[in-house]
Amino acid sequence: MRRPRPALQAHRRAAQRAAAHRPGDRVRAPRLPQRVVCAARRPARPGRGTAAGRVQRRRRTARHRPGNGGRRHPRRRQARRRTTGRLHRVRLVQHRRAARRPHRAGADRPARGRPRRHDRRGAEPVTSTWPPVDADSPFGVHNLPYGVFTTTEDPTPRIGVAIGEHVLDVGAVAQATGSDHAGVLSAANLNPLMAAGRAVWTTVRAEITAWLTDTAYRRDVRANLTPRQDATMHLPFEVADYVDFYASEHHARNIGQIFRPNGDPLTPNWKHLPIGYHGRAGTVVVSGTDIVRPSGQRKAPDAAAPTYGPCLRLDIEAEVGFVVGTPSKLGEPVALADFREHVFGVCLVNDWSARDIQAWEYVPLGPFLGKSFATSVSPWIVPLDALAHAWVDPPERDVEPLPYLNDRGTEPGGLDLDIAVSLNGHTVSRPPFRTMYWTAAQQLAHMTVNGASLRTGDFYASGTVSGPDVNQRGAFIEITWNGRDPVKLPDGSTRSYLEDGDEVTITATAPGPNGTRITLGEVTGRITPTHG
Repeated sequence: MRRPRPALQAHRRAAQRAAAHRPGDRVRAPRLPQRVVCAARRPARPGRGTAAGRVQRRRRTARHRPGNGGRRHPRRRQARRRTTGRLHRVRLVQHRRAARRPHRAGADRPARGRPRRHDRRGAEPVTSTWPPVDADSPFGVHNLPYGVFTTTEDPTPRIGVAIGEHVLDVGAVAQATGSDHAGVLSAANLNPLMAAGRAVWTTVRAEITAWLTDTAYRRDVRANLTPRQDATMHLPFEVADYVDFYASEHHARNIGQIFRPNGDPLTPNWKHLPIGYHGRAGTVVVSGTDIVRPSGQRKAPDAAAPTYGPCLRLDIEAEVGFVVGTPSKLGEPVALADFREHVFGVCLVNDWSARDIQAWEYVPLGPFLGKSFATSVSPWIVPLDALAHAWVDPPERDVEPLPYLNDRGTEPGGLDLDIAVSLNGHTVSRPPFRTMYWTAAQQLAHMTVNGASLRTGDFYASGTVSGPDVNQRGAFIEITWNGRDPVKLPDGSTRSYLEDGDEVTITATAPGPNGTRITLGEVTGRITPTHG
């Protein structure tokens, strides 16, 4: 073949260099060294001074030759797809290994009563996302809570993950990328994913993290982002059973002092077991659902007989909820150490309470109609892996629990969550969850100690969260001391209990990596008048 003249060849090389940097061309971000990772699968690239090296360079520049339209050569495109697939698999393996990597052994466990933060690290590499997310966003890549959403354009319920100011349709991205977990991520609620177990939860979280931090997935992710303000959130899981506990010593003492001022505020069994009751799963509703004022029997202290009518002392209870994923067998208790194998994630709870109805009915079997009319939950379920930096020791206990509840020598089971309660936009309380006497692991162990089985979608709440200070109480019965000390609002009005039209919002945050905070979202409800 006739060789081109040197001047023409130099001109052609200049054209090649210019074509690679034309304005508007796609500029690729620097990539991880996948050639190094995959070097074992193919021979090393020939050196620049060898004949084979010159052949390969000519092949690589062929994609910019005239007549090819500046497009990548077909063989090059195929090789690119293979490389992207290899890189995807390699990064998943890296995330899985990071999740299994043990943390360094620290000092001996400190004595009870000295809260120690315990970072269950390894599952969360320090990363940043390519979608625009503020550095201080509580919905950053270290959170990634799950929810179920619809839009006006698409009313089909689907699973989403909150990232910054957007919701990512993870089912759509899983299908577009050929994920092995497209089935569970394309469901109408979280139950199939929750039932898959911890190994799948960890893998899926690593996969979603890769989608948001690797620009190779930019096109698939960008096409499936919805602004959070345009998403309508739904109850994220189908509730199987609902149990509510009574785990805050400060709350229990306050209630005891209100109703038994001359006696022991704690019942004899309180420090021996987590007290709880079985609630009504069918009335668990998502945040934003209006709460109709309940009606029922109520009896004034000086009345000879009860009367029927709307609740006169409607209250809230700021709580934290735990959602069960992996079921257990009937007859087999769940041990403290197995908590993380069964619990999928955490959310916020408002356990609405009709105090006057409750006071008349609760003897001798406990809460019934005073509680069962509604329980609101936040729309986002925060995975336990997102709370790796939030675990702390629970408060010191002065009564040794029985062996199945004894958590001495185990990983800390308390959570350092900062909760805020607001009424009509005005903050009235900031309860600290780290002061809870009984932990979520102990509550799960006690709930199953008799052999009661767990089902996917079982849901249990902590009980009212209250701290030692007046401004840390988690219910209006405590905040106002049963109406004695009404709350003063900025508009000059006062509240002992809730009135029609009042709106209550509960929020919470937890420590994240590198001094950041992650959010559990919010749970909001507005009181509407009694029907009829």
